[in-house]
Amino acid sequence: MLLLDSVIIIDHFNNIPAATEYLLRHQAQSVISVITRAEVLVGFEPLDAEIATRFLNQFTTLEMTVAVADLAARLRRQERWRLPDAIQAAFSQIYGLTLVTRNFRDFPPERYDFVLIPDTLESS
Repeated sequence: MLLLDSVIIIDHFNNIPAATEYLLRHQAQSVISVITRAEVLVGFEPLDAEIATRFLNQFTTLEMTVAVADLAARLRRQERWRLPDAIQAAFSQIYGLTLVTRNFRDFPPERYDFVLIPDTLESS
C-alpha cells in the first residue's frame, strides 16, 4: 500500500499531468493521512475546498493515533524533519506503507527504505 504525500496531490491540483496519471494508476492501492488532507486543503479558498474535499474523500484517510504521535516525535528529534514530515514517516512505518513523495531532500530513497519517488514525478 502507498501513503500519498501532499505534494503529489497538490501537483495534481496544479495540473501536472504526471501526478494526475500516477494517482489514476495507483488510486486503488493508495491512502492519505490526516496530515496530507490538512496540507492539501489549506491551499484552497472555501468555495474551492469542496472540490478538493470530494477528491480527497476517494482515499482512505489514516487518523492520528498515540503510536503515530509518539513515533513522529522521536523521528522529529532523530532526523530533524519538520513535524509534518516526521508524522508522514511515522504513518508509513506504523502501517507498513510506502511513502510516495517528491521530497527527495528530506526523504532520499537510498537512505529510507519506506520512501518511493516515482521516476515520472522527479522533475515535476
